[in-house]
Amino acid sequence: MTVIGIDPGIDRVGVGIIEYTNNKYKLLFQQLIHTDKSLSTPQRLVGIYEQLQEILSNWKQIEAASVEKLFFCKNVTNAMIVSQARGVICLALCQAGIPIYEYTPMQIKQALTGYGRGTKQQVQELVRMLLGLKELPTKNDDVADGMAMAITHINTARSLRKLQGS
Repeated sequence: MTVIGIDPGIDRVGVGIIEYTNNKYKLLFQQLIHTDKSLSTPQRLVGIYEQLQEILSNWKQIEAASVEKLFFCKNVTNAMIVSQARGVICLALCQAGIPIYEYTPMQIKQALTGYGRGTKQQVQELVRMLLGLKELPTKNDDVADGMAMAITHINTARSLRKLQGS
């Protein structure tokens, strides 16, 4: 199973593509999509969309996408802009024919640490261990969060298959 995990944002979008075969996780690709703050919001959204389309065109074997679900935000203006970024991300994924699964930060923490209120550092350490890395390939939290998104979906899909008996 090959899954793309995406941590959406307007400034930075974290992307990680993880493959799970023979009971092992493998990091295939990682990228930080960064937008220029001097551009207008619509221009930044186009940039996110185009960069994600390019990634998807190079990775035809992706079977599913895991995108962080926006469920609460203290800053309403920021939440609106991030939701617009999520919209263009979902559009690109749908156009590529990739099924989208959404998880909240609490669900990701629960899936990786066994506790919904686990820390970001605990999640990142588990991502590093599951991928067998000496250290996370990037110092950027957004990319590590994208990797965690992909692993969360892989684990969830595996559990659902077991429950369904297939």
